[in-house]
Amino acid sequence: MRLETCYYCSSTIWPGHGIQFVRNDCKIFRFCRSRCHRAFKKKWNPRKSRWTKAHRKFTGKDLTTDTTYEFEKRRNEPVKYDRELWQNTVKAMDKIQEIRTKRERHHIMKRLRQGTLDRKAADLREVRDYIHLVRAPNATKPMEEIEMVQKAMQKREEAGELLTKIGTTVSTTKKLSALRRRAPKIEVTMETSDNEQVLNEDME
Repeated sequence: MRLETCYYCSSTIWPGHGIQFVRNDCKIFRFCRSRCHRAFKKKWNPRKSRWTKAHRKFTGKDLTTDTTYEFEKRRNEPVKYDRELWQNTVKAMDKIQEIRTKRERHHIMKRLRQGTLDRKAADLREVRDYIHLVRAPNATKPMEEIEMVQKAMQKREEAGELLTKIGTTVSTTKKLSALRRRAPKIEVTMETSDNEQVLNEDME
């Protein structure tokens, strides 16, 4: 079973699916659906369409340069049939696919990590630029306030690291916080007045 790739969006075309266009010079263009065929006829660039794999690779969202992609090249070399060779090839295909998915996942996580760092820097920049909107009239200098915010963030991170090092679970931390918030016990003592004592003596 031969699986073809779409000329426009690079997705998989299964047997019995898709559209095939043969040009006058006998070059074959295969498309997975009519959407890709229309885009090809309109002479759109696949790198400018956001839903194609070419756009994702062009913008650095997907892994492009990797040694695992070298195995997918079509080679017009006749190979004599060998059962053991074919069995080893099928096993190697599964292993290569596993390695490639692992590397792609690592590439995506690395790209997302940079985004979190950029957002954190943007938040600190926003606090620095617009602190005058939330600062009290008799507050200290703005740079001191930013330093206080950064110190508070560092303390929070250090507290989280300490909790992980100690190994306290969420339930134990909740119990500790509940014990701290619990109100002190109030003891009430009842004292009888002189009139009640006289009434008690008369009744006896």
